[in-house]
Amino acid sequence: MTNSLPDNTQVFNATFNDQLLIGAAMIAICVIIHGLGLFTIQRVVTRDRMSERVSHLRPLSFTGSLFTLLAVFAIIFIHFIEIWLFAFLYDYLGALHSFSEALYFSTISYATIGYSDASIHDQWRMVAALEGVMGVILLGWSTAFFVRVLGKLEGDDAEPR
Repeated sequence: MTNSLPDNTQVFNATFNDQLLIGAAMIAICVIIHGLGLFTIQRVVTRDRMSERVSHLRPLSFTGSLFTLLAVFAIIFIHFIEIWLFAFLYDYLGALHSFSEALYFSTISYATIGYSDASIHDQWRMVAALEGVMGVILLGWSTAFFVRVLGKLEGDDAEPR
């Protein structure tokens, strides 16, 4: 299926190698952002006073639930940054009709829902595919991190006394 954008839409021409290079650069940027984001959350949780407080929280208490929600929202915020970066890229490249369409497309690509790649310009489909691969890996990384944080909350990582 060939994509037709309005005549006034400027689409940057790209070879397959250009797509791979841009996709790889975006992956590198997002992995760095993700790592720094999770590292920051980890630093906040493991500070001396915070670590002691977290280890004494009951998971189903109000404070434990609030802590869990804050961790979830912090992780989601990191993913939103990465999704928006791809949306800005698609919009800049003219790969989609509008920024709102680019944001929607980026979100479903990142989450690997795969609604349809027919809306993106043919020249940028490989970048979208790479975003999907990266999304799977970063979502998995976040899940592993979150399980580890919950383990600290539930005392799984506590040393025997």
